[in-house]
Amino acid sequence: MESTAQLLAERIFQTVFPLFAVVLCGYLYGRYKKPDMGLANQLNMDIFVPALVFFVLSDKSFDLVKFQSLAIGAIIVMLGSGLLLWPFCKLLKVNAKTFLPPMMFSNSGNLGLPLIILAFGEQALPAAVILFIMEMTLHFTVGIYIMDHRTNPMRLIRMPIMIATIAGLCWSSFSLPIPTPVSISLDMLGQISVPLLLFTLGVRLTSVDFSAWRIGVSGAILCPAAGILVAIAAQQVLQLDNTQLAYLITFGALPPAVLNYIVAEQYNQEPKKVASIVLLGNMGALIFIPLTLIFVL
Repeated sequence: MESTAQLLAERIFQTVFPLFAVVLCGYLYGRYKKPDMGLANQLNMDIFVPALVFFVLSDKSFDLVKFQSLAIGAIIVMLGSGLLLWPFCKLLKVNAKTFLPPMMFSNSGNLGLPLIILAFGEQALPAAVILFIMEMTLHFTVGIYIMDHRTNPMRLIRMPIMIATIAGLCWSSFSLPIPTPVSISLDMLGQISVPLLLFTLGVRLTSVDFSAWRIGVSGAILCPAAGILVAIAAQQVLQLDNTQLAYLITFGALPPAVLNYIVAEQYNQEPKKVASIVLLGNMGALIFIPLTLIFVL
């Protein structure tokens, strides 16, 4: 029993430490140099992440049907978390537009992709990509609609990530081959995305303050708690296998995405409060992610 517990502790440490070590490097570099990460973020979202998405989805071995229940589960987790936590807006005396999006849309890119890969191995990459795509899709449709009902959801189709998703699925469905040199190039570009996502997350966190720490602490607890509860409840309907259920619970435990702060700033929706929710939520992940891994591994 002691040996098993020790092995589990080592596996969790080996999963969590690299993630937060890279985030810490980004944070320390951001504090010291105060770099403008706008170009790095744009390159990641326009080139590196789409390359990763296309590379994974275009693979002949990728089976979309295999992950359709997991994709539905991700939608249930996001929408369910919003509905479950809606009453808390009144209790916390915070605007629903400020509080609910960070509770619904988690850090499935910066943190989720590398976490699932490190925790479950390279074979989990397609599932991690599916979860990331679902989160991005809902964030730029439902999430933007929450902020402004007049927003045209068709703008989603023009995003490089969605273009890569559609192209990758089409490529896979027709079993089209990819020349080896092209495949290697796509793989190399995609591999840039994961560490860069973590590093830029660290840099982003330097610009966030603690002005609304009470709401931030509440969000840090409620976000993963709601996500995990909804994921477990969804399992009663979805009947996922143990591996995919572990992916979904891990997805539910993720902290708020940094993108929530960027969107709140764009729509002038109390960005300082959202910033505190995001920062403290990601700091809280230091506790909640290891606890979740103990449960799912």
